Amino acid sequence: MSAAVSEGQAPSSTGEGFSSSDLNQMLMEFMMFMVRALAVSYPVYLTGSFGLSVSWILLSMLMWTMWKKNRKWKDQRLDTAIDFLENEKDVIKTELKAMDMPAWIHFADVEKAAWINKILQQAWPFFGMYMEKLLIENIQPSVKASSPHLKTFAFTKVHMGQKAPTVTGVRVYTHELGTREVILDLNILYEADVDIDAEVKPAIKVGVKGLQLQGMLRVILEPMIGQSPIVGGVTMFFIRRPTLQVNWTGMANILDSPAFSHLSESAIVDIIASLMVLPNRMCIPLIDQVKVDQMRFPLPRGVVRVHVLEAKNLVAKDTHMMGLVKGKSDPYTVLRVGNKQFKTKTIKETLNPCWNEVYEFVIHEAPGQELEVEVYDEDTDADDFLGRYSLDCGEVKREKELDEWLTLEDVESGDLHLKMQWLSLHTNQELLKETYDGLACAMLSVYLDSGSNLPKDEREFTHNEKHGKPAKETRLTRKTNEPNSYVEFTIDKQCQKSKVVYASKDPVYEECFVFFVHNVNRQVLNVEVKENEKKNSLGQLTLPLVRLLHISDMMLDQRFKLERSGANSQIKIKAVLRILTQEKLEPKVVTPTLQTQPTASSSQIHSQHPTSSQSIQNGQKEKMPASSVPLSRTQTVPVQPSPANDLQAEYQEHRPSTLAFTEGRLSEPYTPGLMRRYDSHSLLSENSIASSRFDLSDNVRYPEAIMNHQGSFGQIDLTLRYASLRKRLIVIVNSCMDLFACSESGSDTYVRMYLLPDQTWKHRKRTKVKKKSVNPDFSEMFEFSVSLEEARSRKLDVAVKNNRMLHKRERKEIGMVLIDLSEIDLTKGSTQWYELTLPGLKKTN
Repeated sequence: MSAAVSEGQAPSSTGEGFSSSDLNQMLMEFMMFMVRALAVSYPVYLTGSFGLSVSWILLSMLMWTMWKKNRKWKDQRLDTAIDFLENEKDVIKTELKAMDMPAWIHFADVEKAAWINKILQQAWPFFGMYMEKLLIENIQPSVKASSPHLKTFAFTKVHMGQKAPTVTGVRVYTHELGTREVILDLNILYEADVDIDAEVKPAIKVGVKGLQLQGMLRVILEPMIGQSPIVGGVTMFFIRRPTLQVNWTGMANILDSPAFSHLSESAIVDIIASLMVLPNRMCIPLIDQVKVDQMRFPLPRGVVRVHVLEAKNLVAKDTHMMGLVKGKSDPYTVLRVGNKQFKTKTIKETLNPCWNEVYEFVIHEAPGQELEVEVYDEDTDADDFLGRYSLDCGEVKREKELDEWLTLEDVESGDLHLKMQWLSLHTNQELLKETYDGLACAMLSVYLDSGSNLPKDEREFTHNEKHGKPAKETRLTRKTNEPNSYVEFTIDKQCQKSKVVYASKDPVYEECFVFFVHNVNRQVLNVEVKENEKKNSLGQLTLPLVRLLHISDMMLDQRFKLERSGANSQIKIKAVLRILTQEKLEPKVVTPTLQTQPTASSSQIHSQHPTSSQSIQNGQKEKMPASSVPLSRTQTVPVQPSPANDLQAEYQEHRPSTLAFTEGRLSEPYTPGLMRRYDSHSLLSENSIASSRFDLSDNVRYPEAIMNHQGSFGQIDLTLRYASLRKRLIVIVNSCMDLFACSESGSDTYVRMYLLPDQTWKHRKRTKVKKKSVNPDFSEMFEFSVSLEEARSRKLDVAVKNNRMLHKRERKEIGMVLIDLSEIDLTKGSTQWYELTLPGLKKTN
């Protein structure tokens, strides 16, 4: 159900030998090894040449070893203490995982289930009575009828034990779903003390005495209806295969040996998987209007397209010269969702491979199903492990597209670059876009219900030519067994088979299959019913996919007459076609609040300067500098109010403690050089670390050159995005342009940032100093640890500073900008030019 597409070629060095740089590195490492060997051997030579006892060498080695061990132990203690102080939360989480604690301890959204466990414990004896009746009255006759050798099979003892299954945690999904369904995830742990014995003959006895089952059971209550019983049906299944351990007794005790235990347990898990592991489900309809087939085989939630791009800093597993020289690795990647697994090509001799391959996975439950990625080093014997990473597909569904560098787990180093896209299912033909790069444009879901009047074999319809007269072989044969049949579906190279239904002319299959479609107008679904033993065809059907494209809801549910089969042979199939469309994440709509009434302090401040109506208008515009206006490199900046510019104006009314001008001060002449920096939205207090901000004193002036500057203070290029997987706000300072020159050779500039309201030294971010330039290129990345919702409510305070000013008490700022992150789509990312200003100083273009 997936497609793999190669978008690039492997590096040219995959099939060649060592390069010259590799050989030089190997020679250098070998020479260093020889030097170390001589350094160790030379003291031994001196000891022998001076005729000293060997005891001196042994004593020296012993003392050196003890000192080194003691030093290493002290370093480990110090490192552990420092690591605990710096990463206390992560250390505690790691310890809790090692203790195998319940899920509600590890995950905040998982709740306790004590009341459910009390109900299970109270009802467990009655469940044991039900199971005993089920095994003896239903299972036992079925086992006897399955084979002539099991006619004497009987259960001699059935005891379900006193221990009921335990629900270690419950998680309820609400925000991710519609209003007509409820989804619960139950973490099940069943450590049973069951005692079940059975015998086939008096000499053959088998039994089970104890088992352990662990897994996550998903329960879906849908549809919700407005009448009794409120819920239309209950669906239960395991998202992933549960783990199982069985303690066998009697003749079956041989299955407890290491050679057979995994075979027996995997066989039982396979039986459970065929009933209750995705995409299979156990469904209980509660009303007649709910169809069982719709509950058991609903349409998938969507498709995840995974681009495996590249990796870097992988661990070197290959060695040369008997392990003396470290080499590189031959990495490849394994991707897995449920039972579907794919493997990329192997890139030879590299720690930074580039794959550029695409794979597509059908997602039945999101959130729930996980994308598991593992990286290995290919070897001739056993492949070496290079790291793993797991991601819930619900993250991709919510974000629509994720392009991230993922840090590989359980290894020293390694990062994997993946791009994941969520494709939704639609019935709008206008959304169909067929490509020629091997990617799917649609998805076909086929529900195989049943067959009717199938021929016993191909002779029944190929040799019966004369008015219904049976063939000679048929007349001479007394065999009247019904056919053992299965169905094979094929679309080009995609082929899937149903289960085998034994001894039935009217087989009931009840299975669902999903195919990726690349060309709806040309591709055809071929259906063939085959006999199991000889693989002979019992009937065929051809269904062009373009037929589904032009019917209502792109769905066809009917009985089809089989070709090259019996006169009345039919097969019932439900085929559903859906268009795959990549949706874009809807940007957050932010309604800006405009100031309609200026504050008294601001109006009085600005009333000190204007002497004409024109100057009054200019003063009103200048009190709101363009703080977050994106620009291109050639675009000019119009000086006009905007919602983003109101941020600077909001400084005044939100900081009464720093703008508490007395009447005497308001009567003084207004001087831009004494203007204080107005901080955002109430979030500064006088107890903040003063040196972390530049509003240190009311008396600190700007340099005269800046105060007399007429024109723009320059622009800064910033990239803002949110890394959803790592929950980090990423800010990349790219470069600046047309900055104010503090000297003839330019300025020694750096960029300082705060994510308001955090304004201490601990939260300050700053770049390196770029000397003697008015167009510095920084290209530095910074991270802020905040959630996405919190980041959207913050503002980013950015200031460009000159590292050296002529006067010690002069301000260092040569440009500032305050960016409201609520106006930016952080999930998609934004790279823009922002105009730099200085609050309180006039700027003319």
